[in-house]
Amino acid sequence: MNYSIRHTTSYTYHEPVGICHNIARLIPRNTAHQNCTKREISISPEPSMMNEFIDFFGNHVIYFSVDKEHSKLVVTVNTEVEKTRTLDPTPESVSHVSVEETIEEMQQPGLETATIRQFAFATPMTQWNDEIAAYAAESFPDGRTVLEGSFDLMNRIHLDFTFSSGITTIATPVSEVMKQRKGVCQDFAHLGISCLRSVGLAVRYISGYIETISPKGREKLVGADASHAWFSVYIPGMGWVDFDPTNNQIPGDQHITIGWGRDYADIAPFRGIILSSGTHDLAVAVDVERTT
Repeated sequence: MNYSIRHTTSYTYHEPVGICHNIARLIPRNTAHQNCTKREISISPEPSMMNEFIDFFGNHVIYFSVDKEHSKLVVTVNTEVEKTRTLDPTPESVSHVSVEETIEEMQQPGLETATIRQFAFATPMTQWNDEIAAYAAESFPDGRTVLEGSFDLMNRIHLDFTFSSGITTIATPVSEVMKQRKGVCQDFAHLGISCLRSVGLAVRYISGYIETISPKGREKLVGADASHAWFSVYIPGMGWVDFDPTNNQIPGDQHITIGWGRDYADIAPFRGIILSSGTHDLAVAVDVERTT
């Protein structure tokens, strides 16, 4: 399957901006199941400097600066992605690894396990408390595997929490999301990560896209009109397995990965610094179209 993706970010400033420095992570990374075959970057006004590099986690980063006065900044990234089909894992047929066995493997010396362990620690955005730890423990009774418990947690978050934009911001603590039982995909990804890390597992925050128009006969997925987020759990013998609590499904054909990190801060789609005394309005438009 091939996808064409158009992501436009627009900042309208209430006072002129003399200079700005920006970092964007909007180009899908190459993985075992997807390949970014084409990319075009359009920035208005034209930047005085632009560089591209790969960050610590292997994500593609665009850095640029504009050093002339402007009242609006528009960044459009067009990409094309080729995806290969994957089989959905099921608790019954794929893995019987326990939490204890997973933790034991993660503690083994070596660069590979050290790379995995970095995703097992709390971050400012994924701090858990007793309430979150207790909620997570319900999905991992004695005898339940990592895969089964992760499936169960994804399902419970989907059922227990209401998708509602405008209730939270990216700065809202996950403990507050737990109390309100409302949020958006970034909140649910952080909650899932906090829960699973409280058990001792390694979990990554995934930033990506979902196909805007679903195939005939299937409902449009939540999060299709903007960048989406979900989480990925490390399971020995399987590697990293993705879970989308917002839509209660294992990400597959319609999910396109931009990149990953420990939390949103590591893979924020767009961030920057401006020299101005005024505020601004932000508009984001995403269109993901299946081409073949």
